[in-house]
Order: sequence, then C-alpha cells, then structure tokens
Amino acid sequence: MTVTDAVILANPTTCELGEGPVWDPIRQVVLWVDIRRGLVFSGRLDRHGRVVDADHVPFPGTVGAVAVAEDGSWIVAAAHTLIVHAVAGRMRELARIIPAGQSRRTNDGKPDPAGRFLIGTLSLGDDSDGEVLARLEQDGTLTTVDDDLTLSNGLAWSPDGSVLYSVDTMRRTVYARSYDAGDGTTGERRTLIEFDDGFPDGMCSDADGCLWIAMWGLGEVRRYTPDGVLDCSIRVPAPHVSSVAFAGPDLDTLVITTATQDLTGEQLTAYPLSGKLFTARPGVRGLPVPPWSGVAEKQKETP
Repeated sequence: MTVTDAVILANPTTCELGEGPVWDPIRQVVLWVDIRRGLVFSGRLDRHGRVVDADHVPFPGTVGAVAVAEDGSWIVAAAHTLIVHAVAGRMRELARIIPAGQSRRTNDGKPDPAGRFLIGTLSLGDDSDGEVLARLEQDGTLTTVDDDLTLSNGLAWSPDGSVLYSVDTMRRTVYARSYDAGDGTTGERRTLIEFDDGFPDGMCSDADGCLWIAMWGLGEVRRYTPDGVLDCSIRVPAPHVSSVAFAGPDLDTLVITTATQDLTGEQLTAYPLSGKLFTARPGVRGLPVPPWSGVAEKQKETP
C-alpha cells in the first residue's frame, strides 16, 4: 500500500464542518459547504491546485450538500428540506425530507447517474437508528432507499452506474448494491468494507472504479478497489477529514474538506490547519458527477 503526504493547502477559509466538495463544470469552480454555518462556498481552481477568488452564499440553518443542475442552478439540502437556488438567487422548496419536530437534519447527497438527487439524514440526539437515505424522483416524489441507517453519509457509483456505494458512518461500513439508473431499482444491500478504526465519511469514485473515502478521526483519505481492498492512503494535516471529490477540467485534482468540529483545544493547537480545504494530484482521474435533472412539477417559490 502506498502512503503519501502530497497535499497542499488550497484555501485559507476555516470551516467548522467543511463538507460536500463538488466540481461545477458550468462555472468551472469548486463548490463546498460548511454544514453548521449554513454556507455554500465557491472558488476557482488554479493550475497549482489552489482554490482562489472564493465567495460564499448563506442559507438559513444547516446545509448538508449541494449539487449543480444543467441550467446552473443548485439543489441544496437545507436542514429539513431540499430547495433550489436559482442562478438569479431566488429559492423554491422542492420536498420536505425530515418531518417537523424531529431532532434530525439532512447530511450528504449526490445526483445518481440519471440525475435524480439522493440525500441522507443524521440524528442530532441520542437516537441514531432509523436514519434514512432517500431519493428525489423526477416527478417530485420521494423514494426511501434505506431506513435503518445510523448516519447516512458518502455516496458513489461505479463507472457504468450499475453499482451504488453508500456509507453508514457509525457502523463504520461501506455498502454496495446493484443500481438500475433507468428506473431506480436497487438490488440487495451488501457490506463491502468494514473499518476497525476511524469513521468513513464522504466518498467519491475514480475512472478506474475505485473508491476514495474520507476517514474522519484518522487524518487521511483512502483509496479502495471495487472489491474493497485498500490500495493507497493520502495523509492530511487535519484529524477530521470529511469528504472528497475530483475537480478541474480533467477531473485530476482531488479536493479534500476537513472540520474543526469536536476537536479539543490541544488538538486544534497541534493541527492548526483543521477546517481548511486541501487538494492533491493522485495520478488518476475522477468520474464526472451527472447534473441534477430537476423535477417535472414546478414547486412553490419562497422569498
């Protein structure tokens, strides 16, 4: 197994809970979120791997994930709902993911190969069973994919779209199942990887079909083969590595988010770059993330 420290500090912004990096091929920028502060960041990726000219858009409450539609609008996982943020800045609600009154929020999400948006949940209390992975269909309805998770997290697909990989963080597990992008049918869920240390968080696929997994608590990103065999590891100078995505016109730059959440004062002193954005050039290319396809029915606009 190869271990490398070849990461660079990509942006000086410190996130409390940096997450969900996304390459926006329309604007040619990197998107990422700070979940707890409710911010969606964007910045230009330069040839040195730095993310520059960064700006941000605030949202009320938390923001679990963001994805880009073909028209350049965003689908944003707000605390309990999915909303569209249009290019002109107007917002409209699409669907409620979490019923009112529940101590939960949305977490990681991503479009599937057909452009449907999948989104997971996590508990904000002591009860961490029964978390959900749901899919927003193109008619605006919701389909439950899983309803027995402890903390729904990273999502990825095989290069041909026929396999869905998903993370259940508190079980330290990556699942795999067959996936029909045409009608959304899923096969039986099976355990692909189980971890003895650290917690798997965000995840993405590369063009070889391997999985890149952010390891919360370990300060590293790991690459696994489609058979679940550890291939290589990239060390990151922050214990809480939260998510990964390939970015750039050639999808050859790995963008890595980190967090300061749950770190002690001593840990923050020892790891002052916690919460920063990093990049690496691992020598492989990522898979393009399909644009979100939208929904057929126009939903109510909100101010």
